[in-house]
Amino acid sequence: MFKLEEYRHPDFGREIFINSPDAKLVSVEKDGVAPDNFHATSIFPEYFKINGKWMMADESRMDCVPVYDGNKIKVTEFRLLKKGDRVVCGRTEKCEEGIYIHTSGFENGETDRETFAFRQGHSRESSFSRDYDELYDLLRYEKDNGKIVWVMGPAFSFDHDARDAFSAVIGGGYVHAVLAGNALATHDLEAAYLNTALGQNIYTQKNQKNGHYNHLETINRVRYYGSISEFIKAEGIDNGIIFNCEKNGIPYVLAGSIRDDGPLPCVYGNAYEAQDAMRNCVRDATTVICMATTLHTIAVGNMTPSYRVLPDGTVRKVYFYCVDISEFTVNKLTDRGSLSSRGIVTNAQDFIVNTAKGLGLY
Repeated sequence: MFKLEEYRHPDFGREIFINSPDAKLVSVEKDGVAPDNFHATSIFPEYFKINGKWMMADESRMDCVPVYDGNKIKVTEFRLLKKGDRVVCGRTEKCEEGIYIHTSGFENGETDRETFAFRQGHSRESSFSRDYDELYDLLRYEKDNGKIVWVMGPAFSFDHDARDAFSAVIGGGYVHAVLAGNALATHDLEAAYLNTALGQNIYTQKNQKNGHYNHLETINRVRYYGSISEFIKAEGIDNGIIFNCEKNGIPYVLAGSIRDDGPLPCVYGNAYEAQDAMRNCVRDATTVICMATTLHTIAVGNMTPSYRVLPDGTVRKVYFYCVDISEFTVNKLTDRGSLSSRGIVTNAQDFIVNTAKGLGLY
């Protein structure tokens, strides 16, 4: 039976908190520009002493700034700062300037890890059996008690079984939002429309004659109808990832890239509009699973904190998985500051098929 890890707030009765000064608040003088010595937020829960009271930022993301609005702390991107906003300033993190970063809130104080031991990290040689079992339990819990966001690269649309498996995961209620790029949707719709992805049959992998036109034909047809939903209706599409998102009312955000073909009508061409749409999806996410997409994974990792404050005030952990065949991608996320991410080094298509089977869906 899955059980959330209990969160422990700091003991504000300790002298270090009592003797701490209030955090320094400095007003923004120019839109989009933080004051000197601004404090930059992390993925961890952070507390700020305002008027003698310690306040927690209910929502956070990496590399933003805390703004006190007179009532609460709001974590804001630099580009969204407005003249007059009061920003917390200070570069220390242990109460010296009224700022405390709580990195151990989900730790229970117990440790059985050897000072020296083999295979403590995750690599291509790691065994992931336990990770899969824990993931199945987590997803079953989150299905009804949380929000599961999937971040996907186009690799899934190239494989018949992977498309079917993820479609089953959507239908089973284990997907609450999908974040991807133009390529995933394009090749998934190509597969549903022409049974190919980049001109190759999605099952046999055989190249079709003039197959290199197929994704362009698909994009062009979708653009003709004006939207993906109208394309699906008009062309009788009845399978695939995007079809099942539409069928089950699952929101998806397609963020554009400089290399995109077409693109599809709903793809965000403005990077900051895409970032806002993606962040809106992860604001209340409690589990995020990133698969086979390095840049999207890092982007979502940067905007996803390690915790979530629920409507009743409960602080719970956010689970973040990075799945990729490349150890470099899995490790890079941690290198970029998403220290709470868990890595699974495997072929992404195999991962989603195993996950669907483990959940009894496929």
